[in-house]
Amino acid sequence: MVSSIFLGMVGPWQIVLIVALVLLLFGGRKIPELMKGLGGGVKEFKKAMKEDEDEKPKDKE
Repeated sequence: MVSSIFLGMVGPWQIVLIVALVLLLFGGRKIPELMKGLGGGVKEFKKAMKEDEDEKPKDKE
């Protein structure tokens, strides 16, 4: 229950801190590669979801 209280309290300073930590951990050159991989993963997920919807038989009554 305590963790749910803290999840709702993410403000602009916390976001700045998270971004700074990511920059320190991965460096500026690695971040575009990470975002490209993340974008490709989201694209593949959407494609799979669309294919799954197309395979389902649609009932027309």
